[in-house]
Amino acid sequence: MKTAARGLVAVCAAVAITASVAIAGESERIQTDRPSISNSANTVPPGAFQIESGAEYSRTSVGGSPADRVFALDVTLRAGLTERIEIRLEGEPLVVTRDRQDDIGNGDLAVQAKYRFLDAREGHWWPSLGVLPFVRFPIAHAPHATNLPDFGIVGLASFTLPWKLGLDANAGIGGAAQRPSGFIAQGVASAALSRDIGERWSTYAEVFFASPAERGTHESVGFDAGVQFFVTPRLALDAAGQTSLAGPGPDYAFRAGLSVRFGR
Repeated sequence: MKTAARGLVAVCAAVAITASVAIAGESERIQTDRPSISNSANTVPPGAFQIESGAEYSRTSVGGSPADRVFALDVTLRAGLTERIEIRLEGEPLVVTRDRQDDIGNGDLAVQAKYRFLDAREGHWWPSLGVLPFVRFPIAHAPHATNLPDFGIVGLASFTLPWKLGLDANAGIGGAAQRPSGFIAQGVASAALSRDIGERWSTYAEVFFASPAERGTHESVGFDAGVQFFVTPRLALDAAGQTSLAGPGPDYAFRAGLSVRFGR
């Protein structure tokens, strides 16, 4: 766990330094893709750079065996290229597993791009629409990954609703790498309903679904809920809890993190 502590300190320090160089003053409030699983169709402004980081602890029961306990650090780097396009790097620099075979390592690295091709218009019902293609490279050592990359594309829809409500809905399809070789088609879907409370708080509740990630397993359904606090227009803190409703998944998971934007 000393390695975990050092990793957590390093991530927090990096984000704190980034926050300190963010330009002060009034700006559009930061829009993040955490702590929910769903992604919005919103993109980072061109010329801006955004870091979204956090830590998660989960516990998963495994039949009559001791429960798997996992502590992980995750970081997403987002850079705006145009008003509608951003590129992203997403990974887990530290994954600590405690089960029948303890392990400390890192997770995989995903390269992503987000393209918003339709903007919502005030007074109309239709949402902002976008797509998020991705490739996830297997840089993690066993038992965290396979030797083949995962890939896929996710459709994004973001609705602005009355009473300060918002809805982010995702649906996607991809190829999940299998051991020792090959892929299996995997579908995912999620919907997160959020509500702003005042100028600084936002809450959400979410349901999500994933078809089997491995041959011979079952689809999974889960629920999570969380809160965000906007310290400044460019800095946000978050916390969330998650549980599995059906199929494989954690008995419970807790995550917390912070997001910061600098540049524009």
